[in-house]
Amino acid sequence: MIAAACAGLVTACGSTAAPGGSAASSTPAPKVSLDIKVTGTGTTAKHWTLRCDPPGGTHPDPASACQVLLKAKHPFAPVPKGIMCPMIIAGARRAVVKGTYFGQHVDTTFTQGGCQLARWTKIGQIFN
Repeated sequence: MIAAACAGLVTACGSTAAPGGSAASSTPAPKVSLDIKVTGTGTTAKHWTLRCDPPGGTHPDPASACQVLLKAKHPFAPVPKGIMCPMIIAGARRAVVKGTYFGQHVDTTFTQGGCQLARWTKIGQIFN
């Protein structure tokens, strides 16, 4: 009897859809949404998107890239001022990353050497 009353109520009201005419989405918004462009001398330029938590996007391996990114502590922090920088150039690659990371705006560039080497090493796997 209760089931019949509930069914009748739904029929009388028209629908269980959310206001605005469409049902609420069951897919959660990603906590990380990035646009990544990687360039370098002698290499083919790459461009893809990466979404994490849940993983997705056009990145070749979003699950692995998200695992690296989410384990890194402050992956987009700038290089601290006044530090000694290694005179090592590990490569000529450059990555431009834009988007959001847990609600924070990201617009930064990584290079594969000098003062940026530590930053590249921390999350460089997401650029491959």
